[in-house]
Amino acid sequence: MELSINKKDKIHLIGIGGIGMSGIALILKKMGYDVQGSDISKKSKSLDFLKKNKIKIFNNHKSQNIKNAKIVIISTAINKKNIEFQAAIKKKILIIRRADMLAHIISLKKNIVISGSHGKTTITSLVSTILKDANFKPTIVNGGIINSLKTNARLGDGDWSVIEADESDGSFLKFSNTIAVVSNIDHEHMDYYKSFSNLTNQFALFLDKTPLFGKNVVCLDDPSIAKLIKKSTKQNFLTYGFSSKADFIPSNLVYKNMKIYFDLKVNLKKKFTIKNVTLNLMGQHNVLNATAAIIVSITLGISVEKIKRTLENFLGVQRRLTKLYEKKNRIIFDDYAHHPTEIAAVLNACKKNFKKHKIVSVFQPHRFSRVQSLYSEFSNCFLDSDLVVLCPVYAAGEKSINFDLEKFGKKIVKNSNTEVVIAKDEKNLEIFLQKNHSSKEVVIAMGAGNVSQWIRSISNKIKNAKN
Repeated sequence: MELSINKKDKIHLIGIGGIGMSGIALILKKMGYDVQGSDISKKSKSLDFLKKNKIKIFNNHKSQNIKNAKIVIISTAINKKNIEFQAAIKKKILIIRRADMLAHIISLKKNIVISGSHGKTTITSLVSTILKDANFKPTIVNGGIINSLKTNARLGDGDWSVIEADESDGSFLKFSNTIAVVSNIDHEHMDYYKSFSNLTNQFALFLDKTPLFGKNVVCLDDPSIAKLIKKSTKQNFLTYGFSSKADFIPSNLVYKNMKIYFDLKVNLKKKFTIKNVTLNLMGQHNVLNATAAIIVSITLGISVEKIKRTLENFLGVQRRLTKLYEKKNRIIFDDYAHHPTEIAAVLNACKKNFKKHKIVSVFQPHRFSRVQSLYSEFSNCFLDSDLVVLCPVYAAGEKSINFDLEKFGKKIVKNSNTEVVIAKDEKNLEIFLQKNHSSKEVVIAMGAGNVSQWIRSISNKIKNAKN
């Protein structure tokens, strides 16, 4: 669709505190537009950052909030019954979806579009940081706060943009790819796709959008991606993974001091090995994420030495094994993992790095529909955890159901061969963590709900507690 926006037109974002919406708001503000927004949350890091950038925030949803707006931006998280959404329809204000607005913003750029069921935020962060360090001045829109940038979005003067593309609602097909990355395809967002074959078909369309002069960077370890490559008529794929058939193969992995050291074999026409890569992250899954970033960066002509320097000094992404507390061999992390594959990867990373520590998982399931559809997979994903502290399901807007948390806990005990205790709420969790801990212990709070706020508050109280 054609879109013409006057710099004097007021742009209102409903749900501006969301990670994706806040990124759009920051970029539009940087472009010189009059930006405001509303959010039911009273306080968050995203909202604080928006206010620092002089963006007006309404801490509620009211029809009068949009009285002077000429454009209203919404995300798929906004219910059609939302009072501001309904007011915009009644006033015949132009309503644009977040993905469409982002597509307009990057339409004149060469785009690195990163998607996949897991890992896309980290890959986007790695690519963005490498390009920034190499003075590419990229435009960045990410699904998490990049610690070195202290933001998830940045408008750059360069020719390239780095975009994390959300597959959850099919909006990743709205972007024009110059380089596309797909990390994996997992059974996720079945509420939208209805079947796994529909999901894989959408990823096939996403990769097919990449022009012949562009590149599709994909993980060959994923069986669904391997099938898509075989079916594709295009010859613009660069593959990575631990498979011997991949173009880029990580090898000689060493886990030490919360870092990973590895070599990278390159099996192109010219075969060579990138030696002694140091990654300032934990977990085998992050070796794959870093490999994808390396491939993109080499494709753009960035030197191996510059790439290695950035990877060694990479400060990570917020809520991806973010360390909140460390004292006397007790460490507390906050992580976004909310899918069985992600949880297993995070726990495996901690198990390999903290071999003599007790691993404690604090898990808050996210959405009743997700837990029900992946019930068996969730019960099997805590094999590397010595104890699971199970919290009530975070509904995320879904209608609450009579979910048997104790039965779910017993299933985890049986299938993951671990111990489970139930924390009924934040206070209950706080009491448990204050009173029960080992001399060598790693606690990882995982979930996409409010468990992050819980564990940050509890960690602060533990820090301030008298010894």
